[in-house]
Amino acid sequence: MGSFFTLTGVTLVVFMIFVAPIWLILHYRSKKQVSQGLSETELRSLQNLAEKAELMADRIQTLESILDAEAPNWRNRA
Repeated sequence: MGSFFTLTGVTLVVFMIFVAPIWLILHYRSKKQVSQGLSETELRSLQNLAEKAELMADRIQTLESILDAEAPNWRNRA
């Protein structure tokens, strides 16, 4: 029973000395990055992805209209 408390105490000390400070530093660093918002590069990437999504939506709509004309029952096929 004594070795259990010793092991628990050592584990707790190691956690408090090494793991907890690193955990806190990483936690608050990520909070700071979130509060700063998107960087210029991230914003450009997001805008680029949004443009590509719009183009893809247009293509899908065109393909669906072609399929509707060529094979009217294509949506019912599972």
